[in-house]
Amino acid sequence: MGILDLSEQEIVRRKSLEELRKIGIEPYPAAEYKVNGYSDEIKATFKDEAEARQVCIAGRVMSRRIMGKASFMELKDSKGKIQVYVSRDDLCPDEDKTMYNTVFKKLLDIGDFVGIEGFVFRTQMGEITVHAKKLTLLSKSLRPLPVVKEKDGVTYDAFSDPEMRYRQRYVDLAVNDSVKEIFLKRTKIFNSMRESINAEGCLEVDTPVLQPIPGGAAARPFVTHHNALDIPLYLRIADELYLKRLLVGGFEGVYEFSRDFRNEGMDRTHNPEFTVMEMYIAYKDYNWMMSFTEKMLEKICIDANGTGEVKIGENMVSFKAPYKRVTMTDSIKEFTGFDITGKSEDEIREACKKLGVEVDETMGKGKLIDELFGAKCEGNYIQPTFIIDYPIEMSPLTKRHREHKELTERFELMVNGHELANAYSELNDPIDQRERFQEQLRLSEKGDDEAMFIDQDFLRALEYGMPPTSGIGIGMDRLTMLMTGQASIQEVILFPQMRPEKTVMHDSDDKFMALGVPKELVALIQKAGVLTVEALGEAGAGKLHQDICGINKKFKMELANPSIDDVKDWVEKAKTAKE
Repeated sequence: MGILDLSEQEIVRRKSLEELRKIGIEPYPAAEYKVNGYSDEIKATFKDEAEARQVCIAGRVMSRRIMGKASFMELKDSKGKIQVYVSRDDLCPDEDKTMYNTVFKKLLDIGDFVGIEGFVFRTQMGEITVHAKKLTLLSKSLRPLPVVKEKDGVTYDAFSDPEMRYRQRYVDLAVNDSVKEIFLKRTKIFNSMRESINAEGCLEVDTPVLQPIPGGAAARPFVTHHNALDIPLYLRIADELYLKRLLVGGFEGVYEFSRDFRNEGMDRTHNPEFTVMEMYIAYKDYNWMMSFTEKMLEKICIDANGTGEVKIGENMVSFKAPYKRVTMTDSIKEFTGFDITGKSEDEIREACKKLGVEVDETMGKGKLIDELFGAKCEGNYIQPTFIIDYPIEMSPLTKRHREHKELTERFELMVNGHELANAYSELNDPIDQRERFQEQLRLSEKGDDEAMFIDQDFLRALEYGMPPTSGIGIGMDRLTMLMTGQASIQEVILFPQMRPEKTVMHDSDDKFMALGVPKELVALIQKAGVLTVEALGEAGAGKLHQDICGINKKFKMELANPSIDDVKDWVEKAKTAKE
């Protein structure tokens, strides 16, 4: 990266870096810096009448107020912010005042990491503050942070552009405290869920991410190639078939928090890489799982928010158990007037078309019903609601309903208009399972690229016997969205998938040199904003000449300035080249 690629502030910071090293200060020291206090704890435990507490803190400089021989700065650590008082004579008790006059006042920048040793006191304005006795530079920041200002609870100049925030999450976290709170709460959600599941005696396990057959869900997988084995492998779309194998092996309850991958669209509720918790527990059914799920989610909401309710947009959603239960058939009948009971694939397809639901000929009966429910019913369920008893065509891994053989013992939990959880009384009949997989194969041959693959090893495992089991999958990103009141999945994933970053197009040096521009002056022309030969042909020669000379002087390039006639000649040649 050349000097012309840097902003003015970046150039200044690099010069400060050089100056620090010249006076013997290493801007990136290797030694351990021992911290014994944090901003929140220091302020919470401070007592005016107590003996001054000696502390050693570290963090990022977020602001400074320099006032002659004494100054204040705001330090941000992992727990919050605290004010630091810096006095020249305390920081530099000897004759040499370099640390204050040069380092602190001139070479330190907003965003730098520093360590402070000193004592805690309360200022005349009543603010708990650390009085610095020693300052140590721990890391020099070479790029300026966005300056976010707060006054009387109002934020100014916020770093709020979603494109920038998601792409540069490290900056987002550094300057937006509320964003960090979301991810702290996310961890609370995971921990609370673990507590509930562990209490049932389940074992947390790990299963393969790279799989020879992407099973356990109807979704389009990502495919890769293993060179040593010379075989295609798939990033997992679900954990289900591996976790069930463990029940065959003798575990009574297993679960996994996993990263799953589906090669599908991206929107406010979908990311191609996402986190799911899947749990399978023997000798239970979907009725038990519904009771367990509603109690667990109520606990999670309380643990994360201190209450069983959370505001999501304009809706106040209550996670207090119990939740309403509605059959899939009744839901579709309620919101469309159409009864799917006993209807053929063609009848359901025709009903979808009449209702304005987009379908195509590759869709089987299960996919058609799914599309119908998603388009006309799902969005109506704001409060947590179990949609139960799905048609068998929609559920190739689910046990047949004990009373209605055309249905399955399956539920999905809908909250705030979206699916949060999917659960079954798991199919453990290996013959029935093979027939369901073969139906999925028929759909695949028909053109459904989300139909399930046949996993012969899983079928073999079932033939050894799997106990009656209930299983559930919960989308952890969506759960975090709900528990934190966020409308976009990108807000709850630290590094969401983004489109490739746009780059500014500029012509190569050779294209400018073909017009007679000296190679060393191409960078100056482009720094002046003329990035292409086409743009050169549209530039004003006088202004461009002035800009080139100004940049040469400002950045001390010490190059020979072109004449105005030289620049006019380049512009004319560029115009001719365009014509």
